[in-house]
Order: sequence, then structure tokens, then C-alpha cells
Amino acid sequence: MTEMDDFAELTGSGAATTPIPDKLFFRIGEVSELIGVEAYVLRYWESEFKALAPKKSSSGQRMFRKKDVELLLRIKHLLYDRKYTIEGARKALQEKSKDKVKTAPVLEQPVLFSVNDPLPEIRREVADILKLLS
Repeated sequence: MTEMDDFAELTGSGAATTPIPDKLFFRIGEVSELIGVEAYVLRYWESEFKALAPKKSSSGQRMFRKKDVELLLRIKHLLYDRKYTIEGARKALQEKSKDKVKTAPVLEQPVLFSVNDPLPEIRREVADILKLLS
């Protein structure tokens, strides 16, 4: 499932059709037009949603990435269409990110040591040293 499918699932079919230009960075005015809310609303959402952290240029201008714009579209959908409170939207986004972490494929770790793995012994020795220092 792609990110856009996840977004379409979260927002419903209509909101996912908002075209996001293929650019690296967007200024707050551009994002305001894309999302359909005033710039002060975006600044407020930035203070309420910690996942939303646009970079700032040397002149202090907020520079949003495409993933920030996608997150803002999700936030707008939750707040305006689904009528969530700020707290409810925050929880819904956290749940969605937890689901992504749970469904992420687990990559097997390469074998770094042979059967005689020294790490457990090193851990025991460090624990013993800590006990002596306490």
C-alpha cells in the first residue's frame, strides 16, 4: 500500500485528489493556497502538532516539504470534514503512525558475531562495574 493509498484511506476519496506540485519546498503562502486555509491557521497547527515542523530559511520563512503538505491535508480533513477536536486529530494521527510502525517489514539483522557472541559477557561486566561504582 502506498502513502497515497494510506492518505486516501484516511481522508476518503475526494480529499486525496488535491494535486501537490512536485517541488522540494513550499512557502507558507503556497501551502495556504493548496490546503485552503489561512497562513495563521497553519502556524497554529504547527504549534499543536509536533510532527509538523517545517524548516525555516535564513530569512525566517517557513519552508514546508511535500510530506508536511500531506500531513496538513490529513489534519484539515480530520478537523474540518470529520469534525475532530485538535486533541482527537492528534490521537488519530498518532494511531495511524503506530499502525505504520507495526506493519513495517522487519529486516533480518546480519550475523555480526559467531556463536561465541561477546556482547552478553560485556554487558555483565559493565553491570558489575556499575554496581561497584554505586
